[in-house]
Amino acid sequence: MKRRLALILLVGLVLGCTPHEESSNHITLDFWVMGSEGERVQSLLPAFERAHPGIKVRVQQIPWSSAHEKLLTAHVGGTLPDVFQLGNTWLAEFVALRALAPLDDVLSAEAQADIFPGVLAANRMSGHLYGLPWYVDTRLLFYRADLLQQAGVARAPQTWSEWIDALRRLRAHTGSAPLILPFSEWQTLIALSLQQQAELLRDDGRYGAFKQPAFRAAFAFYIRLFQEGLAEVGGELRVGNVYQAFADGRIAMLVSGPWNLGEFERRMPPALREVWATAPLPVPDDTAYPGRSIAGGASLAINAKSPHSQAARALLLFLSAPPQQLEFYRATGDLPVRMSAWSMGKLQQAPRIDAFWQQLQQVQGVPPVPEWERLASLVMRHAERVARGLESQEQALTAMDQEADAMLEKRRWLMDRAAP
Repeated sequence: MKRRLALILLVGLVLGCTPHEESSNHITLDFWVMGSEGERVQSLLPAFERAHPGIKVRVQQIPWSSAHEKLLTAHVGGTLPDVFQLGNTWLAEFVALRALAPLDDVLSAEAQADIFPGVLAANRMSGHLYGLPWYVDTRLLFYRADLLQQAGVARAPQTWSEWIDALRRLRAHTGSAPLILPFSEWQTLIALSLQQQAELLRDDGRYGAFKQPAFRAAFAFYIRLFQEGLAEVGGELRVGNVYQAFADGRIAMLVSGPWNLGEFERRMPPALREVWATAPLPVPDDTAYPGRSIAGGASLAINAKSPHSQAARALLLFLSAPPQQLEFYRATGDLPVRMSAWSMGKLQQAPRIDAFWQQLQQVQGVPPVPEWERLASLVMRHAERVARGLESQEQALTAMDQEADAMLEKRRWLMDRAAP
C-alpha cells in the first residue's frame, strides 16, 4: 500500500498536479450557453484556444426552458460555471444574489462606446457592468407590405394614429383582425409604455407606478387595439400557425424580434418572399420617430467565485470582438451588439435588418429588479382580463399597483435596512 501511495504521489509530481487539480499551465473554462447558441458558438472557440494555448473551453448546452432554474440551482449548490449566458431580464436577480463578477475592466471605453447605448445601460447596475452584451434583440413591426398597399396605405405606420388607420383599412380589406398580440408576451405593452416615458416602478423600484398617466395612456392604446377588433383576443390559439396565417393574409402585422427574420425567410412561400417587411414601432403622435422599444437579447456573465476570472475575461473579450460578433451573426442570425460589426457586414443597409438598426438606436431596459418577470406576468394577466371584458381598465391598473406593491414588499424591507 505504501508503494502504491508513493507511486501515485510520484505520478502526480511528474504531471504537475494531483487528481483534483489542474496543471499550472492549463485551464479549463466551463461555459454554459442556451439553446442553439450552445451548438453554434463552438465553431468560434478553436480560434480562441489557438490564441490562448493554456485555456480550453468546455461548453454545456442548456435549454432555454430550464435555464433560469438550472442557473439558480447551480448558484445555491456552488456549481455555477466560470462563464454563462444570461437573459437580460435575469441580470438584476443574479446581481442581488452576488453571483456575478463586475466586468468594468473587460472592454475599453472605446469598445463600450461601440455597443448600442440602451443595451449597454441595461447591463449596468449600481454603477457597475455585470453583463457583457453578447447579442441584441428588440421588438418592432413585421408586416405584409403588399396587403398594406392593397388597403390603400402607402407606407408602414409611424404614429399610433397611422397604426390605427392602417389596421382599420387592413381589416376592411382582409375581413379579419390583422394584428396578433399574444398575452403571453409582455414586450409590446411595455415598449408602448416606454414610448410614453412611463416609470413602471417608482421610488427606486419599491412600488408600482401603473396608475400614473404615462403607463395609463399606453395601456389604453393597447386595449383599444382589442376593443376595436384590430387585434385578435384569442391570440396564437385562435390564429393557429402564425407563419401560415401571415402567408394566408389572415394576419398582416405582428410585433416580433430578429429571430423571425430567418423564420419568415424559410417559411414564406416563394411567391411571398419579397412582400413582407419590417419597420420600427409606431410612436405616440407627439413623439419623434422612431421611438423607444425594449432592449433585449442575451449577455455573458462571469461567476463571482470563478477561480479563472482572468481566463474568463479573455473569453468574453474574444466573443465580443467585432469579427467574432459578425461570424456569430452569420451562424445564428443573432444581431451583433457591436455597431462596428454591423458596418463590417453592411447589415444596416440590408433589407428588413435595417429597421432593427434604426430601432436599436432607441431601446431601453426594463426596471432592474429581480421581480421583473413576475411583475410582467401580472401586468399581462390583467391586460388579458380587460381585453376580454372581465374587468375595467381602472380596476386593472389599481390591481396592478396593489399586487406589485405586495410583490415588492421584501425588496422594500431589504432596501430600508440597507440604507445608512
